[in-house]
Amino acid sequence: MLGEGILKGLGETAKNFAGSFVSKERLTTVQYPEERVAPIENTRDFPFLVYDGAGNDEAARLAGLRCVACQICEKECPPKCIYIVKSTDKKPDYVGKPQIYPARFDIDISVCMSCQICVEVCPFEAIKMDTEFELSTTDRFGGLLFDRDHLAKSNEHYHKIHPTEAAEVDARLAEEKAKAEAKAKAAAEAAAAKAAAAAAAPVAKSTPAKEPGA
Repeated sequence: MLGEGILKGLGETAKNFAGSFVSKERLTTVQYPEERVAPIENTRDFPFLVYDGAGNDEAARLAGLRCVACQICEKECPPKCIYIVKSTDKKPDYVGKPQIYPARFDIDISVCMSCQICVEVCPFEAIKMDTEFELSTTDRFGGLLFDRDHLAKSNEHYHKIHPTEAAEVDARLAEEKAKAEAKAKAAAEAAAAKAAAAAAAPVAKSTPAKEPGA
């Protein structure tokens, strides 16, 4: 029949149009801000810094901060909106190794282009993309300049917004930590064995030899 395909297409369009008014799953709008659509897992808006451990006070955030102020993200950032100042002292990182940390870590959100390059180049899984988008402010400059304390968010928050990615990162970090601990244990055992051998050597030399026939 001539035009049958057109009629079928018009019928499908009409069905979808009517369905969008009566089917909740197909409603095209929500009553924002009372109703909100949950962002999908791959949503990315602006960066935040991940810290491990419990607690939400400044000391807990700093103690668990993964960032070691390597400044790779600062150098690779296309709009140059990241500013880092290294600390003059060290704190233990996630594997217990003393590391430099960022005494200052600022991101100018008004300049950030959400490209995620900082996330891609970070070798310590320390910076990730958040899903928060309601960042409007009347302070055009200071209100959009986020410092280290504002940027620091827990690994629990990371798991909440990006569960699949966070689980993979945790598994990789746990594997690296186990390898580092095994290496440190092997080195300690080797050092202890060497020290024991060195301590036993003088005793062996000082033991008088028995005379023949004694």
